[in-house]
Amino acid sequence: MPTKTENLLTSLKSLCVFRSILDDPVISALCSFLEYDGDDAGAVSLYCGFVSELYKTGSSDLSKYVGELLRCCDNPLARRIGEGKTPSESMKASADREIAIMQKIAGLTPKDLRENLDYSGALPEWENSVADLIGDMHEQLSDISKHGYGIYAKYRAFYYDGDGIRPVKSPDGIRLGQLVGYKREKEIIIENTRALLASKPAANILLTGDAGTGKSSTVKAVVNELAPEGLRILELKKEQLKLLPEILSELNHNPLKFIIFIDDLSFAQNDDNFSALKAMLEGTVSAKAGNVAIYATSNRRHLVKEKFSDREGDDVHRADTMQEIVSLSERFGLHVTFSRPDKATYLEIVRYLCDENGVSYDPEKLDAAAEKYALGRASRSARAAKQFVDLILSGTQTEIK
Repeated sequence: MPTKTENLLTSLKSLCVFRSILDDPVISALCSFLEYDGDDAGAVSLYCGFVSELYKTGSSDLSKYVGELLRCCDNPLARRIGEGKTPSESMKASADREIAIMQKIAGLTPKDLRENLDYSGALPEWENSVADLIGDMHEQLSDISKHGYGIYAKYRAFYYDGDGIRPVKSPDGIRLGQLVGYKREKEIIIENTRALLASKPAANILLTGDAGTGKSSTVKAVVNELAPEGLRILELKKEQLKLLPEILSELNHNPLKFIIFIDDLSFAQNDDNFSALKAMLEGTVSAKAGNVAIYATSNRRHLVKEKFSDREGDDVHRADTMQEIVSLSERFGLHVTFSRPDKATYLEIVRYLCDENGVSYDPEKLDAAAEKYALGRASRSARAAKQFVDLILSGTQTEIK
């Protein structure tokens, strides 16, 4: 191997602040190639293995890949700055040195790696775009409350799988402009979310109303709109609420702001998760986190499934028990109600979705067919409108021209 690549391998092995980068499949494959000291057949195989790992990422631009890898690296420098602490001068100096090393990696060309190979056959190549990794990293760290670090720099939506927080790699891309109606409701949610982003007191929000009216879509659209300003969403299932203290402990020192989203929330009596959510909403010491707000949707105004038999029995303090059950919703600072749209709004949604999908139609026939569909389902809603337009797109519904 030429001296240049020998030095590059040693430099890579010296990473400290960004050491986790060595575990990346592309960088690991590059190291395997650089440290190989065998025959050309083996070197060619390792070279192709490196390029293959790069191709697997969906990119053939090494510079862009290395830049993204560095930006999304969970490292002690970013964590310390994210916690509002000042890193030591030695840590900052080490980081600058290591970013310079990654700049050299980003600039590697196929010729650089092949110059010492005794092989005349065709080999795969990659591209190199212009990259200023040092400038990009300094920009990220200087405004880390918007950019984040680690997986939170790369993704905007997350879920909890029992072992930890995981990214949603293909989240719903719904935008606010795609949601017709509910202007006042959307403004309330946006204003509260902007308060969260500004580190002002932000309320936990309960979104109630009929099924299919766009409660969940509105929350996701707000996140999509405000993600560039440092907003992320973590969706939890009801049975995971008892893990809230553990989850909040992880998020508490993160420089970004998070919406913990619970969809279709309701409880049965004696549900352990009831107490966990109540603790979070009341802001107890174990559940407090200034960078987190809970947004929950429910078709039930009081969240707890209550039977008439629950109002009877031998509970000496039955009135207090019932009040505890129905008062959980009152612990949300904001209630936003999504009522079922009237006929005009429903038809407006249908026409908007048709226009967005390039569907040609006769307005009168479209309105008549859409209304017939809604009456058949006994429901006018945004969900019904989308389902109706999906039938048009699939060719099942044809009475619109």
